[in-house]
Amino acid sequence: MRIVFDQYIPFLAEAVQSHWPQVQIYPMKPEEINASAVCEADVLVVRTRTRVDEQLLSGSRVRLVCTATIGYDHIDTAWCQSHGIQWMSCPGCNAQAVCDYIEEALSEATDLSVCPSSGSPTIGVVGVGHVGSKVAAMVERKGMRVLLNDPPKHIGVSLHDIAGNCDIITFHVPLDATTHHLCNADFLRSCRPGALIINAARGGVVDEQALLESGHPYILDTWENEPHLNHDVLQHALLASMHIAGYSMEGKRNATQMCLDAVAAYFHLPPVTRISGTSGQSAQGDTAPGWLARISAQLKEQPGQFELLRKNYILR
Repeated sequence: MRIVFDQYIPFLAEAVQSHWPQVQIYPMKPEEINASAVCEADVLVVRTRTRVDEQLLSGSRVRLVCTATIGYDHIDTAWCQSHGIQWMSCPGCNAQAVCDYIEEALSEATDLSVCPSSGSPTIGVVGVGHVGSKVAAMVERKGMRVLLNDPPKHIGVSLHDIAGNCDIITFHVPLDATTHHLCNADFLRSCRPGALIINAARGGVVDEQALLESGHPYILDTWENEPHLNHDVLQHALLASMHIAGYSMEGKRNATQMCLDAVAAYFHLPPVTRISGTSGQSAQGDTAPGWLARISAQLKEQPGQFELLRKNYILR
């Protein structure tokens, strides 16, 4: 049995080697994962940087695709299902990390006098899944008034009510046909003047050009067309980061565990009861107050290095 995987997924190699010595593993850089590389693989484990579709998998013997991420818009799920290829993602794996990112973003926005430091601002949480529910609970503990919007879950108020009543709006929805450009020019025109927009979901959820032209302050972790950023959008961001909101040691460990659980279940292997080993990093990332502003400054200074900065980001 063979597993091809993105070499930047931590803990996986050590876990497979210690629990399933009969399994062959092939760590690869994302750009190396192509049709030739996966043709003899049984399992493919990827991140968002690998597009999993007919071009990649046609003619291969891959039977299971795991993405060590919450989102799965990089997987052609319909094609996989129609060709008998099972796939899975890791919902909730890094929910706490993203919640921590939003908490830091709100704190730094307050320091920058974008969020009120006194009184009780109203925050709209769009998408109340694993991440959104944690964000809602966190801001409620801080004394904020919270409005929720999640029509598929029959939770909360309308998007129109969110726009008209919130000082801060944060998006936590998956990217699909129904959420693409959910935050568009019409939505932004209906928002309160000066409302802060935060997107740590998927880039396509926000129409970046409309956001730039709206004059609203904004904080972005995810981007349209990443890693190729719109430089104007980047430079005008209040705070910006390179799709690392969910990058924590705990979140990465959770994602790897969930992928290994799926492999064990599908191929009837002994379960991996405890992930051990290293993340490939010798230090823990920057968590001192103001860490998001420091990341933002670095990204704005080196916009062409988005992918390198993301790859070298030290997990919190």
